[in-house]
Amino acid sequence: MRRQASGFAALALCLTAGCVQGPNYQKPAVEVPAAYRFGDEAYQASTPTGSEVWWNGFGDPVLDGLVVEALENNRDLRIATARVDEFAAILAGTKSQGLPQVGYGLSGNRQRTSEEKLPALIDPESTTWSALLSASWEIDLWGRIRRETEAARANLLVTEEARRGVILTIISSVVISYVTLLDLDEQRRVTEATIAGRSKSVDVFETRLAGGWISEFEMSQVRSEYEAAQAQLPAVKQAIAVQENALSVLVGHNPTPVVRGRDIASLNAPPIPAGLPSDLLNRRPDIMAAEQQLVASNALIGAARALFFPRISLTAVFGFVSEDLGRLFTGSANTWSFTGDVAGPIYTGGGLTAAVDQAEARKVQSFANYELTVQNAFRDVEDALAAVRNSREFRETLERRVATLRRGVELATERYENGYSDYLEVLDTERSLFNAELQLSSARGDYYRAIASLYLALGGDWTNAGYVTQPAPNSQSDRSKE
Repeated sequence: MRRQASGFAALALCLTAGCVQGPNYQKPAVEVPAAYRFGDEAYQASTPTGSEVWWNGFGDPVLDGLVVEALENNRDLRIATARVDEFAAILAGTKSQGLPQVGYGLSGNRQRTSEEKLPALIDPESTTWSALLSASWEIDLWGRIRRETEAARANLLVTEEARRGVILTIISSVVISYVTLLDLDEQRRVTEATIAGRSKSVDVFETRLAGGWISEFEMSQVRSEYEAAQAQLPAVKQAIAVQENALSVLVGHNPTPVVRGRDIASLNAPPIPAGLPSDLLNRRPDIMAAEQQLVASNALIGAARALFFPRISLTAVFGFVSEDLGRLFTGSANTWSFTGDVAGPIYTGGGLTAAVDQAEARKVQSFANYELTVQNAFRDVEDALAAVRNSREFRETLERRVATLRRGVELATERYENGYSDYLEVLDTERSLFNAELQLSSARGDYYRAIASLYLALGGDWTNAGYVTQPAPNSQSDRSKE
């Protein structure tokens, strides 16, 4: 009796609240570091600038405008936004399966029957009119539709996070592309200045050669260094053109020249504060997307298990049928029916069990992917912090080296003019200065690019503005809140 009572109680509970199959989602525990290894070493003590977002710290209004333009026009972002809308519609469609489906039908029929089959005095021609209103509802007793809706909602959030990831990538890419363009501009300036200086040396030495003051060997050395500098210029110009084209497409335009603001030597460095946010689990779009994939995989286990149980549906039809259109909606012409259907599996050859096994295997994959995404996220931050520290140190070293070599060129020139050394010493020092200036330009670019990579690795801004999550134009993603 007690077992029967408990059975009836369980059945009553299922009928009233529904027996949702499958495990409920629980946020997994993952190991996260307490602090960043290189966080303190990348810290810059500086006075807050009051900038709204981190890239304003470069102090270049042209760069700020390019970021805004990219967020308005970038085609990748439009694709990501449309994908969000697509999955919002999928969620709405999945939820609709748990609601009553109401439809209607109108029909008219005119037919003639063979008189050979009819008794006398019966008209062989007949007309039938009908108007029907139907409603059907699948009772989600075992939670299949609710689990599928849960999975669809999680997939929608995956696309939301993917869209936010596109936003972060666009911003960092614009900064990196612009900095690279300024880096190439500086390399071009250094190269052209070197060419101009060596061109003057060629003119002077040709005069000296004509006067017999120098040898043909010294003249060939001067010409060789001039041609070596000339040979570097086409590659730099080509790189500038390619970078301008890439940046133009990134901001949503056809390839076109890009206006510059400040040069790379005068850019400010956005300050990196102490105590960088370490809550990557709630910041990085790829981590949050991986977790939502885990939510979806977990929910689909319940949807697969619910297939073992019968589907219960109710169907009702109410309408009117009459031979005369004028009397179609009279009381005597009404008709109705109500049907309850129960359909369930008996033997499927292991198909349903295989479906559950597949769903559970996908959950294992999703969990492993989530853990791997978390680990890679912290690795990205550590790599970016190390790059910020090392590139800053390298840039400072090269700045001192360039200053030393510039003084060295002056001293070598004085020694040559006073007859204490040959011109080879001057050429060697100038060659070293040329290479060091090119390295310094690249080092400055590497430092700024490392800061942009840190922003991307952290999953957003480190200022009071937080990380960028503004909605894209015409987004319908608010359906996820329905």
